[in-house]
Amino acid sequence: MSNSLTHTDTLKGVNTEVSVSKKSQILSAAILGFVIMIGVGLSPMEVAHNAAHDTRHSFAFPCH
Repeated sequence: MSNSLTHTDTLKGVNTEVSVSKKSQILSAAILGFVIMIGVGLSPMEVAHNAAHDTRHSFAFPCH
């Protein structure tokens, strides 16, 4: 018998199987985060600053 765990084995009573929907949620979150990071990273500084500034005002958070 092998000591390695498979996706259907249990570890300390917790099922280690990750469902397909959970994997798709993780993948979707990673893709969304990557798209946002690239979108902000490649945008001109003025655009990123104005977006952050407008967001602060929309939450009624004083910034100046």
